[in-house]
Formats: sequence, C-alpha cells, structure tokens
Amino acid sequence: MTETAAGNPTAPASDGARTARAVAAEFVTPALVERLTRGVTGSGTVAVHSPLTGEALADVPEAVPADVPGAFERARAAQRAWAARPVRERAAVLLRFHDLLLRDQDEVMDLVQLETGKARLHAYEEVQSVAVAARHYGRRAPAYLGPKRHTGALPTLTKVTELRHPRGVVGQIAPWNYPLELSAGDALPAFAAGNALVMKPDSQTSLTALWARRKMVEAGLPEEVWQVVIGPGPLIGPEIVRHADYVSFTGSTRTGREVAQGAAARLVGASLELGGKNPMLVLADADVEKAAEGAVRAAFASAGQLCISVERLYVHESVADAFLDRFVARTRAMRLGNTLGFGPDMGSLVGERQLETVTRHVEEAVGKGAEVLAGGRARPDVGPYFYEPTILDGVEPGMTVCDEETFGPVVSVYRFRDEDDAVARANATPYGLNASVWTKDGRRARRIAARLQSGTVNVNEAYGAAYGSVQAPMGGMKDSGLGRRHGAEGILKYTESQTVAQQRVMPLAPFALGPLRYDDKGYVVFMNRGLRALKALRFR
Repeated sequence: MTETAAGNPTAPASDGARTARAVAAEFVTPALVERLTRGVTGSGTVAVHSPLTGEALADVPEAVPADVPGAFERARAAQRAWAARPVRERAAVLLRFHDLLLRDQDEVMDLVQLETGKARLHAYEEVQSVAVAARHYGRRAPAYLGPKRHTGALPTLTKVTELRHPRGVVGQIAPWNYPLELSAGDALPAFAAGNALVMKPDSQTSLTALWARRKMVEAGLPEEVWQVVIGPGPLIGPEIVRHADYVSFTGSTRTGREVAQGAAARLVGASLELGGKNPMLVLADADVEKAAEGAVRAAFASAGQLCISVERLYVHESVADAFLDRFVARTRAMRLGNTLGFGPDMGSLVGERQLETVTRHVEEAVGKGAEVLAGGRARPDVGPYFYEPTILDGVEPGMTVCDEETFGPVVSVYRFRDEDDAVARANATPYGLNASVWTKDGRRARRIAARLQSGTVNVNEAYGAAYGSVQAPMGGMKDSGLGRRHGAEGILKYTESQTVAQQRVMPLAPFALGPLRYDDKGYVVFMNRGLRALKALRFR
C-alpha cells in the first residue's frame, strides 16, 4: 500500500481488480443499457455519472410529470392478473430471483460501485440484504398473507376470517445510497403481496435498480408489473404520490414530510425511512478492541452514506483513552481505493454535494474548536469525491456536525461518566433510527437498549445484526420515519385487511329460538350472562 503525507493509505490493486473506466467501457455498453431500459418511459434522457471518475456512464430515459400517469395505468392493468395468481406462485418468483441475484452478483456489484463509488465489500452488503429478503418473503409470504381465523363476537356462533388484499399500485421513491437494497429490497414484499409497482429511483443510481428489475422479469415477474420512471425528485416524486395507492419512501426527513402530507391528503398510506444521527455507546466494561473495530464499520461503511451509520460516539471516560488509541489507529489505517475489486476499506462519496456537506461540517467544527483525530480532508488524488474517514473530538452543541445529519465518513466522540447521562444524550435528538451498545454484559445492554429511543438497537455490532434480522421489523422513531420494513409489518403494510364475519344460529339482537323468546330486556340479560362467562373462561 502507498502512503500520503499524514493521510490514509491507498489500497494496492488486488487480483482481479479493474479500473472504473475499464469496467464502464467493457460492461456498461449500449447493448446493456438498451436491455435494462427496455419498457422505461421517458421524454428525454439524463446521464448517469460515476463518482469514481466523474465521467458519464450512460444515458437513461428521463421522464417528465406527464409520463407518470401512463406508467400507473400500465401497472394497474397488469396488477389485476398478477394479484389473481396464487400467493405461492408469486413467492416462487422471489426465490428464483434470489438464485439469479447470487449467480450474477458480480454484475450488480460492478454497477453499484460504478454508480455510488462505494467499496466492493459494502456493495456486497446490498446483495446479501436483498438475497435475505427474497428468501424470507419467498418462504414466508403465504403464511403472512393467508386467511387468519379469529374468535368471533360469540365463540362458535360467529365465524371470523381476516383476509389480506393487495393495495393495488405501490409508488416507490428510492434513494441513491443503497440502490439495490432500497429499490429491490423494498419492492419484493410488495410484489409478493400482489401489488404492481411504479418506482422512481435516483437518476444517479438508476442502472442498478433497472438491473434488479430485469432480473425479476427473468425470474418470472410480468414486465408491466414493475414500471420505472426516472427524473428529478421535485418534479417526479409528487406525481408518484399523487397516483399511488400506497407510497414507500426512503430519503431525507424534509422530503419525507412532504411525501407524508401528499399521501395524507389522498388518504393513502405511506412508509417512510428517513434520516438519522445515530449514537454508539461504549460502556465501561466493553471489549475496547472489538468496540474499536465495530466503530469503524459503524461510522465508515459506504463512506458513512448510510441512514443507520453512527455519527455520535459516546465512550465511558474510564476506557476512552484505550478505545480512542485503537479506533484512531484503525481509522488512519483504512485503505482508500477506486478499483472494482475487494481490498479497499472505503470508497468515494457519491458526488459534489455530499463532498461539500462533509467538508463544511468538518471545517465549521474545527473553526469552532473541535479537534481532528483522524482524517479531515478530501483526497482528490484518489478520486474527485473521496474524503478521508474522520474522527472529531471536542464537538459541542451549536456546531452543525453535532446536531445535523452529515451523511458522510465523519463521527464525533463524546465522553461520559454516568450511563443515565449517556442514554439521555443519545436520546437528545429529533432522530431515532438506529443505535449501538457495546458491553460484555448482555443483560445490561438489553436494559439500556430498551431505554434508547431508536427503532433498532444493536448490541456488540454496528447495524447489521438488527437490519439483517429480516423476521423482525426495521424502521425509525421520531423524525426518522413512519412504518417498518422487514418481518410481518414489511409485507402487511402493502395490503388492506378485510374482516369477514359470518353469524350463525342466532343474531346479535333480540331473537326467538324455538320456544325461547328474548325481547330487548331479555336479550340484555342473556348477553350479560354470556359476557361474564367468557371472561371467567379466559376468552380473549
């Protein structure tokens, strides 16, 4: 590896590593782009650029607002036949997609790296997450969606069945930072539930989303069921919300509020995974070596461009020095790289706007007295939008980096003496998406986790343990969002529940049954006796 003055080393090219320019020329060919964009409506074109080089990868169709209603019309027409298929048949498409994804993972990891600039291991995280979701819903969708029997108003006399119906056409607005996981990963349960989809991926990372669509079609999804419209968020996003039967959105809190308002005005549901300013707590009894290694993953995966990454690090004062020695050393040793192969520990920011935000947050903090323990500078020698993994000490309230989401490879360190104070400080934010707690005492960790105002909490792990546990719900509290992905909630949100109750033998009203005659008063006496009996028999 090579060193730059006081900076992070660059990773040497590993066996099989290729340059972004070479892969773009050999793989992102006009034939590939034509195949991926087949059926995608657009009145114009927009260029996709690679942050690894700053150069254009391809031109893709760009929609205007007038193109969106047609996409929904085509999706609605296709959805009826798709919903009519047995749920096991729909789920089987997900299982075939799972196999195709793993078979062709090198292709999509190339696209993810080219479009986002992230390291290959972080691109693989997306493959892993989507494969797990495909397997889970491919196996569990029939159980989640099947008819459920419930106890009726009068046990045995009232037969109650809960049915699940697809909402219709889901409108999905997906971000650029995890273009496979946050497009296909959220689409899979919607399809299994019998919905069609109109998706607006971010223009910057549309090739990855289109690749996933093409693989789903290869797995057996009717092409018209998954519509894609590409274009500027402020123009196309509101049109998606205006026509969808349900909205799935991942992005900023500010935009999420606008999406929620638009959905509420139409009385349609929405799930929103929004921003985070996520804390990590290192307790006095933590294994500092493991915690330091975990903090690197927590803060710098995908160059920190991850809603569930850690930006606030609270360390007990008794282990702070030992922890920081290890954390700083590991951070300074991280290898930057712009090749498409395993080896680099961190890749690039996605573009100029993210680089400007990261630079501004760090420079403002330093100007107000914060100290840079590692990183703190851009690395144009590696690529146009590279920035070193950065640790800040001495960050105080009033600094932008203290309160606002940076969404880059920057973490601030805070020392604490009392665990109650650490929990209070961790909760002192409008966000509540993810948290991490490090200690050797699992019971203690779970007690603290229960006090953290966060949708997911990982113990002795950064974020993957909770996010990867797809049978459990994942989402945010407070300004970090509404609704959940994964588990039962992750698929049932794409359905409308229907209760069908069949009354037998006697009505729920004054009645006559053979020689028995119950007028209003008699009916009340009869029912009161029944209610007391049901409680005594512990009916629920």
